[in-house]
Order: sequence, then C-alpha cells, then structure tokens
Amino acid sequence: MATITLNKEYFFHNLNQIALKTGSVEKIAVVLKDNAYGHGLEQMASLAHDFGIQHAVVKNSTEAKVIKTLFKRVLILNDEIIVDEVFSFALNSLEAIRKAPKNARVELKVDTGMHRNGVALTKVDEALQLIKEKALDLVGVMTHFRAADELSSVLFWQQKNFKMVKEKVHAFGFENVTYHSHNSAATLRTKNFSEDMVRAGIAIYGYNELPSVYDEVSLKPVLSLYAQKTATRTLQASQCVGYGGDFVAPKTMTVSTYNLGYGDGWTRGESADPYITAEGLPILGRVSMDFITLESEKEEVLILNDAQKAAKHFGTISYEMTTGLSKDIVRVLV
Repeated sequence: MATITLNKEYFFHNLNQIALKTGSVEKIAVVLKDNAYGHGLEQMASLAHDFGIQHAVVKNSTEAKVIKTLFKRVLILNDEIIVDEVFSFALNSLEAIRKAPKNARVELKVDTGMHRNGVALTKVDEALQLIKEKALDLVGVMTHFRAADELSSVLFWQQKNFKMVKEKVHAFGFENVTYHSHNSAATLRTKNFSEDMVRAGIAIYGYNELPSVYDEVSLKPVLSLYAQKTATRTLQASQCVGYGGDFVAPKTMTVSTYNLGYGDGWTRGESADPYITAEGLPILGRVSMDFITLESEKEEVLILNDAQKAAKHFGTISYEMTTGLSKDIVRVLV
C-alpha cells in the first residue's frame, strides 16, 4: 500500500498563521472530522495538542472518544447527545433540544443563511426557551457561512444575522457562552477578529481556497502521498498498458507499477487526460483498484504534495482529494 507523510513543521506553521489572525492560540478550534480531512485523526490531534490547542471539532462520538484526553472541549457536530464533561454537542433543530438530556453541554447552531443545518432565525427565541426549560448547559452558539470563500456580500449578511442571534442570547440571560462562526475562509480574510473562537479546518492542513483578490496568507500543505514500486517491465513500441489498453507505448520504454489505486481512495480520472504526479510523471493508461503505471524505475515516487493543485486537474476541491484517502494507508510523521 502507498504511504502518507505528515509534515509537523508545516502544520505548526499553518496553526501559527491562524493564531496571528485570531490573536491567540486559545481561540483556535481545530476541525478534525472525517479522519482529520484524511490526514489521520490521532496524529493530527496529537500535534494540535502539542502546539497548545485546547479545542477540537469532530463529526461524531466515535471520533471524539479517540481524542478526548487531548483537549479541554470537543464539539461533536452530529450524534446522540449525552452528558459529558468534555464533549459538547451541536443542536441543529428544536427536536434535538427536546431529546437532549438534562445538564448536557450543548452548542446551539443557528441557520443564518446557509439553509443546511441549524435552527431557523425565526425559531431562536423558542430554542433558547427550550434550552432553559430542559436545563441544558449552553456553552456555545454557532453558525456556518455558505460563501466566505466567494466575492459576494453574503458573508456580511450572515454576520449581521448572527449579531442579532447574539443579542437574543444575551437577552435570555445566558452567560459564559462561546460564540463562533468563522470557518477557514472567513478566518483567512478577516482583518479584525472579534469572536471567541474559530473553527479552523482546511487552512490548518495547508490550503487557502480564497480568490487572489484577498490578502495572501502563506499556508503549507501538510500531507504528501507516496507510492512504492511493485514491478518493472520493458514495453516495446505499440504495446499497451492496463485495462482496455488505453495507453500505447510510442517507443521502447521502461515502466513500473506502483501500489496505489482507487481502492486506496485515489481518483480514477480519465486515461485520456492523465494526472501528472508531483514529480512530473503522467499516469499511463487506466488507474486500477490497487495499481498505477508510470514511466519510472524508482523504488518510491511522490504522487501528490499539494491537494489543491491535484484537485484542479480532477475538477474537484482539495477537501475531496484528502478525505478520500483510505484510513488504512500508513501515515508517517516527518
């Protein structure tokens, strides 16, 4: 199987860039959901802890239990709510509030315009009243921006809506509430951060998805993907490679198969428009479940060291390139 390396220095660099925006390491919550965007949950959580991060965000309780001892607070975005001294749970609906057990630590998510999850603005008063009646411990209030990485006024409209939500929470008498709305894009473009916390996701892994019109924040991709040689052979001119024989050797050439395929989460793509590795080697023919073929005799080749660049080739985003990588691929800290 292929190998993934994780660059500790680059990860710390990215966290430092976020801290410069927020003004404090204590205001950073690292988003570690979906195996830390494919980087490795335990490895990235441990590094974040070493850097001094106190807050984390995960998808479910299964992920949360793995990293519980490393953080002061772990926000679980979608799972059954329980009473726990470390876990807090996102409340995405009035129904979720009604089901939550007394004294559970919760964070109310408000739909300020994305219309995916969260309580509607018209239902915030009802939600806050229910939280009081159910004797829940409201430790956070949050929202999510739908277009912080785009050139539009939508971000400012959602921020205005969230400001109104904060005023309602204060009016209901809730205290010691952490307010957070900034994702990576909103954090990177902010000039004067004024909230309690950011939920930093793709940026901490090294990717800035903002248009170039915004001030550039230097980030460094943490993940690199390598494949190891399985076999080498000589192709004669006109011989084909792999399923369907899509690649036909134009001359005598030496090729090798490497232990990476769509079974490992690598994108199959189109053989007529081959992906070119970080070392400048085009994939020859179709990607198989477990193998690719390259014109190389090297024992190990660097497939990817910038998921954003690779994503452009496949017509997708860096998130999909990294989260799709199999959990079974060995991840090595460098």
